[in-house]
Amino acid sequence: MGVLTAVAVLVAAIGLTALFGWLGARPVKLMSAPRLVPYRILMLFTFALSVVMVAYLLAQLKSS
Repeated sequence: MGVLTAVAVLVAAIGLTALFGWLGARPVKLMSAPRLVPYRILMLFTFALSVVMVAYLLAQLKSS
């Protein structure tokens, strides 16, 4: 994977982490249908992807 692709994946993962964090923090509306998407779990997965991509980019930086 190239550095440009890794940076694009990192930016997308950080954006999705922020989006899922915001969606998961919204209060529950009791009168509407329940939320079926586990936003907090998705936030954790995308955060873990961000950490992996940062580690990958640091390894690429060190090797070059």
